[in-house]
Order: sequence, then C-alpha cells, then structure tokens
Amino acid sequence: MMDLTRFWSWLLCGASCVCTATQCPAAVVTRDVCVYGATVGGITAAIQSARQGKSVVLVEPGRHIGGMTTGGLGATDIGNKGVIGGISREFYQRVAKHYADDAAWRWESRDDFFAHRSKRTTLEEVSGPDATMWTFEPHVAERILNEMLADNGCVVQFQQRLSIATMEGQRIVAIKTDAGDVYRAKIYVDATYEGDLLAMAGVSYRVGREANAQYNETLNGIREHTPKNQIYGGVDPYVVPGDPASGLIPLVQRGSGGIPGDGDQRVQAYNFRLCFTNVAENRRELTVPDNYDPALYELAARRAEKIVESGKQPVLSNFCNPVWMPNSKTDINNSQGISTDFIGMNYDYPDGDYATRDRIWKSHKDYILGFWHFMSTSPRVPQGLRQEFASFGPCKDEFTGDAGWPHQMYVREARRMVSDYVMTEHNCRGKEVADDPVGMAAYGMDSHNCQRIVQDGAARNEGDVQQHGLKPYPISYRAIVPAKGECQNLLAPVCVSATHIAFGSVRMEPVFMVLGQSAGAAAVIAIDADTSVQDVDYQKLRSRLLADGQVLARPAAKSAGPPKPRLTADGAGPPIICFGDSITKRGYPEELAKLLGKQVFNAGVAGNSSRHALQRLQRDVLSLRPEVVVVSLGTNDSRVAEDRVFVPVDEYEANLATIAESCQRAGIRVIFCTVPPIDADAYFTRHRREPFEQRGGLPAVLEDYRAAVVRVADRNALSIVDLNQQLAMRPDWRDQDGVHPTREGNRIIAGLVAEAIRQMPTPKAGNARSAAPTSRQQLGGAGG
Repeated sequence: MMDLTRFWSWLLCGASCVCTATQCPAAVVTRDVCVYGATVGGITAAIQSARQGKSVVLVEPGRHIGGMTTGGLGATDIGNKGVIGGISREFYQRVAKHYADDAAWRWESRDDFFAHRSKRTTLEEVSGPDATMWTFEPHVAERILNEMLADNGCVVQFQQRLSIATMEGQRIVAIKTDAGDVYRAKIYVDATYEGDLLAMAGVSYRVGREANAQYNETLNGIREHTPKNQIYGGVDPYVVPGDPASGLIPLVQRGSGGIPGDGDQRVQAYNFRLCFTNVAENRRELTVPDNYDPALYELAARRAEKIVESGKQPVLSNFCNPVWMPNSKTDINNSQGISTDFIGMNYDYPDGDYATRDRIWKSHKDYILGFWHFMSTSPRVPQGLRQEFASFGPCKDEFTGDAGWPHQMYVREARRMVSDYVMTEHNCRGKEVADDPVGMAAYGMDSHNCQRIVQDGAARNEGDVQQHGLKPYPISYRAIVPAKGECQNLLAPVCVSATHIAFGSVRMEPVFMVLGQSAGAAAVIAIDADTSVQDVDYQKLRSRLLADGQVLARPAAKSAGPPKPRLTADGAGPPIICFGDSITKRGYPEELAKLLGKQVFNAGVAGNSSRHALQRLQRDVLSLRPEVVVVSLGTNDSRVAEDRVFVPVDEYEANLATIAESCQRAGIRVIFCTVPPIDADAYFTRHRREPFEQRGGLPAVLEDYRAAVVRVADRNALSIVDLNQQLAMRPDWRDQDGVHPTREGNRIIAGLVAEAIRQMPTPKAGNARSAAPTSRQQLGGAGG
C-alpha cells in the first residue's frame, strides 16, 4: 500500500499534469485507463476516456508530449481532410484559431505567409468559425495539446520508460517503469511508435516487410524497381571510381539487396523533421557533431558533381524538401536520393533495448547535423548550394530545452501488431472494406527507402513506394486490438495490425489521433461492460464515435448533403433544424417556416438511415446550435431487403438515443417523429416483399421501429409527433409511391410539427439555445 507521503506527492504532482521522474518518489498509481506513450494517439485516447468519466494516467517515456506533431512534423500529411473528425479535427481547429490572432505572427505577417509561402492551405480555408489549419510551429502544437490535456484533467507522467508488464492470464494487471513507479489499470493503451507494451504483453507483431505473396499484395517486400527518391545520374559507389576491389564508399551497403517480392526484416528509414529558419535574428548556429567526418558524405558530394556535369546547378530541393511553416520556419523532410534519411541504419531499433535505441537516435542526429554542415561548408559542394544550406539553421524559439533540435526522431515504422484483422494493400485500394470502422485513412501508400546497395555499377536506393491518389478507406476496430486469445485489456492505436505497405498509408498523425480517440472510447465500453477489448459491442462503439464527431465512412458527394444554412452575425445557425431522410427533404420544413415565421433549415438527405444521420450529426445539427431539432428517420432503416440501408431495430434505437443525447448535451430541444404509414401495394412495386413477410409483414416491421422511437423518447423525456397515427387519418397526405408526402402532405406534417414546437416549454430568458425539455410530451395523438 502507498504510504501517505507518496500519496500526497502523487496527488500534488498529478494536479499539475507535469510530474517527472525526478519530481516524485516511486509510487503505485491506480486508474481506470493507463495510456503508455504521449504521442497524439495517446493524448486523444486519454482525453476521450476522461471525457467519458474515467480516471486516466498518461505515461510518457520522454520529456515531451505530442510525438512527431510537436517534434517538427508541422506539414501535416493527409489526403482528404474531410475524413478527419472528432478530437483530431478539434486540434486543427485550435491551430487555425491560434494563427487567426495577429499576435501569433512575429517573424512574418499572416498575409505574406499565405500569399507567398503556404502551398498547402489558403487564407480562406483557415478563416471562419470551423476553420482548420494543418501547418504549424512545433511549440504551438505542444502548447495546444497541453491545453487540451489540462482542459480534460489528464495527468502526464514524464521520463517513465517501461521495464516490466505484469500479466495475470491474458490481462495486464500492472506496468512498472525504470523510475520504479507502478501503474495499475483496468485497460491499457499502447500509443508508442515502437509498440513496447504490446510486445511485453506477448501480443503478436511483425517487424519489416512481408512478402508480396503472403497477402497477395503488389507493393510489399523488396522492390524490383524504385523510381522515386532515387540517386539519379548513376553515382559511382566505389572508393576508387570504377574499381569494385577498392571497396564501397560510406552509406552504401554490401549485398545484392535480396529477391524482389520477398519479405525481409529491413525497416524504412528514419530521420528528424527539421524546424529551421533563414531569419538571421531567430537562427541558431548549427552544432557540428564531435565525430564529424566529411568522408561520410562522399555520396552527397558525388551527387552534386553529377548534377554539375549534366549542365545544371544543384539546389537545395535536390537534397531535401523544405515546406514552409508560419513565421518563416520550415518542416524539412527527406527528398530524392541522398538526404536526411539515414538509410539502413535503423534495423536494430524496433526490438532494441534502450541503450541500442539511444545509440541509433544519436547516430541519426549526428548524421543529419554532419550532412547539413558538409553541404554548407565543403568545397566539394558548389558555392551557390553551400550558401543555400548555410542560410538555414535551427530556430532559437523552438525546442529551447534541446538547443533547437527536435525531441522526437521520426520513427516511421517499428513493430506492427498482427491481429485477427490485418489491414493490407487491398484495403488501401478499396478492394476490401472493413465492416467495423473506427476511423478513416486518406493518404497514399508511402514507404521510404529501406536499403542502399549497388545495382548495375551505381549506388541505388531500394524500398521507396509513392502510390497516391487513393480514396479514403475505413480502418477496422480489430486492427487496433490484439487477436482473440491474446491480451484482453490492451488497445494499440498506433502500431496497428497492418502490412508494411498498408501501414505506410495509415501512419499519418491525424489518423493516429482518430484511432487514439476510438481506442479511448472502446476502453470505456470495455470497462463498463466488464469485458475484453475483443468483445466490445461494436454498435455501441460506433454510435459513441459518431456522436463525438468521428468520421467512419467516406464523405458523400457534396450534392448529396443539405445546402449550407444562413448564419446569424454571431455565427449561430437557424433556430429550427429538420433532420431526416427524403420525407424531410421533400419539403415540409419550408411549410413549417411559413407557419412559425422563423428560419428552418432542411437537413433532410434522401436515402439516409440513422447510420448516415449519425455521420453528419455534428456538421448538420450540433455545429449550428439550433433551439430545436426535429428528427424523422426510420423509413430507410426498416428496408429489410436492402443491406445498403437496412439498420436492425436495436441499432436504430441506439442511434436515435445517441442523436437525442448528443443534442440534449448541447442544449438543443428534440422532437422525434415516428415512421409514417406506408402503402404496401405501392411500396412492393419497388421492394421485395419476402424479407418483410419473414418478419411478420410490413406493418409489423414498421411497428417495431415506431416502438423504438417511443422508447428513446420515454428515456430521454422527448416530445413525439406520431406521424403514423395522424397521417393514417389523412390519405391525401401521401404520393402515389406510397411513402413520400404530396404538397398537401407537407402542409399537414408541418402543421403537426409546428403544434409540437408551440407546446414545448419556453426556454429561460437569455438562454434561448440551451433549454431542454423536462418531460416527454405526447403530441399529435401519440399514446403513452
């Protein structure tokens, strides 16, 4: 048992969220959820669990939070930004808000940045209440993430390297760090780039590349051809050019490289993303490593000479890829054949002990510092290129505790879990689709080089893949939990179950945030249900994720969604939103606006089920802050003959509950409409009758869905408009298709809804958009 001195030390440190190993004596800490690794995936996992009422501790091996997002990767890699939702999108919204303030711009103006430097974002895209910005300075990202953690009461323990995981059967009961602290939890989340906790818990994993044949892929394994990020121009690899007997120059590896398509243990190259500046007032002098040897960079010198021989002048972009960040700073990444990637020097990192990793970390830092110094000073480098390199250096106002050097090495890939579902190239291409998504990936299949060898008498890189132009695709829940029969209380949202080439698409920081949030939500469900992570009720998880703004399907075409409503001067949307399917879209909201004399937003989308509605709830309702939302769904959910839209009644009920509870939490008053009566004869001219007959007939099926509406309304004290009972007495309401309203039908529905709105309790003065009903009202003749 923890003594009182340790207890108070822990409590005081926990309150500040910044306890380090040297600040606190060894302690035993018990929480509902323990997240190991304060990468962005770990941060969102912790925040989500905390928001759902669980106690959380975030255990970080290093001295900083945020991983690569705060470690120099400010040029966010993502394809379709529309599939990034939830806490991840909240972060990028906060970035936009930060840079909307003139005070954020010290070394250049906002207008100059967007006019001359920003290649990924326009000024218009970062303006407005829901704007996002995807390029940022490291210290800004770290500050925002710290604020988000503090806002949610999340405790971070720094400098806590994992040393022991204690197991009872297939459950982790405690982990111990090298600081001597012990962390006990019901659920653990491994959010490290390395997958240390999952490995220590005995979870299956893979390092390196699979053979193409293993999963019938085409872009995995050793590459026969590597056309991009290549050493162009035929650079000689031998000490004495043309003489193999003289040996290889540095950075060229021995051997043939292997058989194309075969798997191996090689890992794609690591580097550091460099936040440098060319503003002299904010530029540090570059540190030259003690072991600097210009001979190490012979390959770079020969490459520069080859460019000159071709009649061109080499430039910075021949050797690296600088992307401008705000305030005249860069995110410099590897580019072309010889650059900041330290190819072939990280193979021992994934499974290495801490001493091995520290050595590899230092060697990568020394290599890049030496490379930059060589390119800035060596007489082998043309003067113009030397001057271009020398004009850049570390920023004085970034990584201030590390002499301007990033605190995170770019560990692009280390261990990858092997679970019951393995994401593959087929997922990336849309040929296989996961049916239990917890997030969407939207980037191309991207692998950096894995080795540098001699081919056809020249130094050549091998392993780079740049297969872009893919559509967003779902990531399976089973890919973030261990296989059944393995650890039952661990989630892994970073080292996901994926092949090498699929991981190259998944491994983007916004996606790690998305998967981290999903892991946090799954942890809460597992705790509440007292079950394993493998047996979490996916439909409950799905409903929770959608309610919290996650995106679990590719966005519909722009024409499929409702038009954007008019906003008030303070950015609020219309006071009334009608949220539903084609029965709503057909026009009763327009009639409702006439009756009430208020703006009414028609948020009806043809073909929508409650699943679709959940996916757009944040965009079409919650973000607009209406006083009242009228929900009419179920006609499509009940189409039992069509898997595309059919939603089982228990899931339908859960989805309605999520919609209701999400709106009520936002202070929005809710009215539900029951499924209207359907003319079976007309209906079955377009739909198969047999699946309904197997369930007792169309009336019985529809009654099940109507009963679900009543149950949700009872539990949540909501008003109901019983369209079924009221419209059954007015046969002129319905069109010849047996389902949709006529013009008169729209007027009838609008009248019923208007009366329901008038009977709702009046919001308190000064709180027009935060009142919620206090008791369920049966309207339009509904029985209770």
